[in-house]
Amino acid sequence: MSTRIAFLKGHGTKNDFVIVPDPENAIELPPAAVAALCDRRAGIGGDGLLHVVRSAAHPEVRHLAAEAEWFMDYRNGDGSIAEMCGNGVRVFARYLQRAGLVGEGDLAIATRGGVKTVHIAKAAAGGDVTVGMGKALFPEGDVTVSVADQHWPARNVNMGNPHAVAFVDDLAHAGTLYDPPPFSPVSAYPDGVNVEFVVDRGPRHVAMRVHERGAGETRSCGTGACAVAVAAARRDGVDPATTGSPVTYTVDLPGGSLVITERPDGEIEMTGPAVIVAEGEIDAEWLETVNP
Repeated sequence: MSTRIAFLKGHGTKNDFVIVPDPENAIELPPAAVAALCDRRAGIGGDGLLHVVRSAAHPEVRHLAAEAEWFMDYRNGDGSIAEMCGNGVRVFARYLQRAGLVGEGDLAIATRGGVKTVHIAKAAAGGDVTVGMGKALFPEGDVTVSVADQHWPARNVNMGNPHAVAFVDDLAHAGTLYDPPPFSPVSAYPDGVNVEFVVDRGPRHVAMRVHERGAGETRSCGTGACAVAVAAARRDGVDPATTGSPVTYTVDLPGGSLVITERPDGEIEMTGPAVIVAEGEIDAEWLETVNP
């Protein structure tokens, strides 16, 4: 490992990430190191870490190299590995653009949740990034989430990672979200779950708070916003597969708004901002000291 490691910091609707460029997959990032980098007091600070690797250099996705040159090796803020992060994909694409590795237009990015199609808009159009998030799955079985002595039925939605979407009367009902909200049955989510609490703001317009698995409450969650939009559409009786028309919801999060569109074929698109705010270097010797 070199004595200095380059990093950047970015966010998508204030869901923030440490970005570590490592095209040849040469930097070792065990869970303790990731958690230290994401620590907001003793590290750089972030909800998660985006490890930027060429697909051909990573054994998990080498088979996808012909489809997507770059792999988003995403880690949660506690160091655990996650399948996907919608805001993370947008910020990942913005980094590739900033580094001169891609331009405006379309590109493919490999994730543990599959290959995602990304479109980077021209700066004159606002510079938003649109991500093809794939299709939502709706695992069978009733789910309930709880806060203190309150309980709500939740829609089980999988966006490449698991979500439990609960519609409530007031976002304050979610409590502090410091700890993961209890859910039942426990067998529904053996590896934990992202829990969204949702209120209505108007026609095709909702607001949400989220506890992200491995990160706590975050200012935004892209896959969570997609899960919320499709759950709201099913609740509202506007399933695009049935109506034959796409449906779009605006989802307000503490960090900003995302626009989610589901097409009749089930494909979901998410559009929102992605910003790089800083870059610098990490002391590799310090990073080695935080590894057990």
